Amino acid sequence: MITLYTAATPNGHKASIMLEEAGLPYEVKAISLGDNEQKEPWFLELNPNGRIPAIVDGDNDNFSVFESGAILHYLAEKSGKFLPQDPKQRSWVMQWLMFQMGGVGPMQGQANVFFRYAPEKIPFAISRYQNETRRLYEVLDRGLVGKEYLVDEVSIADFATYPWVKVHEWAGVSVEGLENLNRWMSTMAARPGVARGLEIPVRVERSEENAEKVAETARKILVT
Repeated sequence: MITLYTAATPNGHKASIMLEEAGLPYEVKAISLGDNEQKEPWFLELNPNGRIPAIVDGDNDNFSVFESGAILHYLAEKSGKFLPQDPKQRSWVMQWLMFQMGGVGPMQGQANVFFRYAPEKIPFAISRYQNETRRLYEVLDRGLVGKEYLVDEVSIADFATYPWVKVHEWAGVSVEGLENLNRWMSTMAARPGVARGLEIPVRVERSEENAEKVAETARKILVT
């Protein structure tokens, strides 16, 4: 049995989506980010970086894995799903996965910080990260020309990228005019495993009405 330590964030949803799509049995341990539970000594033994998600594989001598991309890769190898065996296709999946890990996640994460969470609004920083996130979306849009998924069949690259692009409005980034990206988003949203994964552990709706409450929790995390 796999134990998933997670919270309702895009990175957390990568792991829960993969577990649901792969049909692997697992249990959920929700981590309270606002209470800095991810910084407690017991959690740091699982993830020395003090971030969610993390997993512990009870079927493999309680082997622990941290970093969302590494978790996706581990679960793909364990299940034999969503990571092609063909070397070229496999490489393409890994390229798009690294694109998300090194580009979309960090840039959109910074857009969130400066657009939503920073106590002081810095126009240059907001513009910088929103524009870069939009540029990365345009790369995705080009990559999706003539394809249903990022690499022919659905893969861990899609599971990594969708939870971030899905919340583009929270970062103040538009997807207008990106027809391929919007089509792909609709395709991903229609997958039952994706929908179930987004409910793990508990869905947190981000809206203008609760923006300040969400931002207050985020600020607590950012200063630790």
